[in-house]
Amino acid sequence: METSDAQITTTTAAADGVADTKTSDNLITDEINSLHELALRGSWKTILEKVSAARSFSQLRYPHEHLVYLAFNAVALSKLRRYSDALDDIESSLENLDNSSYRYESYPNVYPNRTGSMIPFSLRWLQALLPSFLGRRADSLDRLYLLLQFVRARIDEGCNGEVWRRRENFVLSTIISQHSNQKEFGVCFSLVKEMLKKDMGNLSLISKLGYVQLQFGDLEGAKLSFQKVEDLMKEKEENLSVEVQNLVGRNKALIYMVGKDYVSAVREYDECIERDGSDVVAINNKALCLMYLRDLSDSIKVLENSLERVPTVALNETLIVNLCSMYELAYVNHTDIKKTLSNWIARLAPDDFDPSCTRI
Repeated sequence: METSDAQITTTTAAADGVADTKTSDNLITDEINSLHELALRGSWKTILEKVSAARSFSQLRYPHEHLVYLAFNAVALSKLRRYSDALDDIESSLENLDNSSYRYESYPNVYPNRTGSMIPFSLRWLQALLPSFLGRRADSLDRLYLLLQFVRARIDEGCNGEVWRRRENFVLSTIISQHSNQKEFGVCFSLVKEMLKKDMGNLSLISKLGYVQLQFGDLEGAKLSFQKVEDLMKEKEENLSVEVQNLVGRNKALIYMVGKDYVSAVREYDECIERDGSDVVAINNKALCLMYLRDLSDSIKVLENSLERVPTVALNETLIVNLCSMYELAYVNHTDIKKTLSNWIARLAPDDFDPSCTRI
């Protein structure tokens, strides 16, 4: 099924302040760019090594550099599922996040004419989110709602509206994911409706509303939400992107899946894949539909072909879990097949890929 993206973000270096975080030291700036490239490739272990080396050899000269490196280190630890280490690193390195020592104006000789907090926003977000991975869900929710208040205060102060609006939506999406994990769909519904008041034409948000409605059994409500998405798409017919067309196609297919009309769902997913061969949601759900139609051979081929064609996109734990489940249903020697798959994954997967999803 389609879900919202609740994974740990790789966006690390965006500070809260009004200025950028560049320095006159080209070496450090290049190193930060290098860390960003490593993050995009999923080389989280290498990031930890680089941060450790920079700290050990005192390469970080300015206050904001320590914070940017702390952000990269915390994200890398989180991606490697070392949640306790990530939270400990943040909380042992930072005092009160609103402490004046983390503001540009506290160092006028280093940052002339710069104001605002130099703390990367991702540190605030991780400090709020990480307790949820450590069995402290209530603590995490409290922190996330406080972070939401902080973001809205910045919007009210007239800070960069577009940036802080995006952050508001990002934090709200995280909160929705937390409530969804606990099946608190009524809260999710209210939060998505709240988001839509500020962005009524957002097709992704309206679709998300439909997904929530499906979760608590409101099929007719979900159909209305998805129909609204399609109607809005038709109004923008001249500027239709493949992404929007596939959003509408996946919504249609989802309704078919709920109604157990798997043949029609496969047709919709085929159209999505034809438009975008890397649409991993369509690929995964098409394979599931074929499995429900008792066509295990073709469902396995769909997933295997996607791994061959677009391995960087298709290599995610959900797809691999489904493929291994199909192997277990289809083959007596499924353990050997899964070992071959696991060895192939080990050569290509990013550091944060969870190898246990092959269930060997």
